[in-house]
Amino acid sequence: MNKTSYREAMREALREALQRDPRVILMGEDVGRYGGSYAVSKGFLDEFGPDRIRDTPLSELGFVGAGIGAALGGLRPVVEVMTVNFSLLALDQIVNTAALYRHMSGGQFGVPLVIRMASGAGRQLAAQHSHSLEGWYAHVPGIRVLAPATVEDARGMLWPALQDPDPIVIFEHAQLYNMEGDLPDPCSADIEHARVRRDGSDVSLITYGGSLWKALDAAQELAGQGISAEVLDLRVLRPLDTAAIVASVRRTRRAVVVDEGWRSGSLAAEVMARIVENAFFDLDAPPARVCSEEVPIPYAKHLEEAALPQVPKIVAAVRRMTGR
Repeated sequence: MNKTSYREAMREALREALQRDPRVILMGEDVGRYGGSYAVSKGFLDEFGPDRIRDTPLSELGFVGAGIGAALGGLRPVVEVMTVNFSLLALDQIVNTAALYRHMSGGQFGVPLVIRMASGAGRQLAAQHSHSLEGWYAHVPGIRVLAPATVEDARGMLWPALQDPDPIVIFEHAQLYNMEGDLPDPCSADIEHARVRRDGSDVSLITYGGSLWKALDAAQELAGQGISAEVLDLRVLRPLDTAAIVASVRRTRRAVVVDEGWRSGSLAAEVMARIVENAFFDLDAPPARVCSEEVPIPYAKHLEEAALPQVPKIVAAVRRMTGR
């Protein structure tokens, strides 16, 4: 085991991909000279040169479209979008072009493109830099959506994503970049299945991304109160691993979904719907969810914290459900 940060794990994943496959390029705002908005590509311009590390103009619509064209032309582009909020400027390219090309070409063309973007709140960057829109992308057929929450997944998910013949969107919660953890050697990751991060028998805490660590902290606190919580990390948001969700709920007979997205029309709602569709008669209580408040994420620190899912909210939801 080697201890490393999420940022360094992602950097090593990108470096490995660039070294292993000459078709891989990295492009986006400030990925070259500046070294990436979150310092993930620091030093890459000197190491790989400007043909493969491409600084782009501040036009998400333009450079995501260029990435699609490069993928159609035989390259394996990794396109970095600074934050999920700005990805909306490229929504047409992602949703109406990349996601649909294989279908609309009758299978003649694929778009082997990886789009990385930071997501999530907790850093006092206010509403235009803090939202969690993973559920929007998970709604769209034709793309795979990943949310690595551990250093192992940050290190291991990129290479298999680059082998996929269709577009993949990777969400990196910005609060995780400084997080440190143990990185196994060799490191591999699964881009097909959810993963149980903690075993339990009384309730399933189902989550992804930055909320995984809050769910694990909540499970630890609940254990001290005599409640055994299983924590399921979804990891792959499209296609959802329905079998893993149902298996977890059947073990514990209760489910709380933790999602930093808003409650209305959320990914949490989809997970709850699948639980009810597939495991209704296994439940001892109605499923519950802990989501962000229905407001733009505030700038003020105390208001930002109040708007987001937090450990006390998760613990309270479980205690209401179990009656303990």
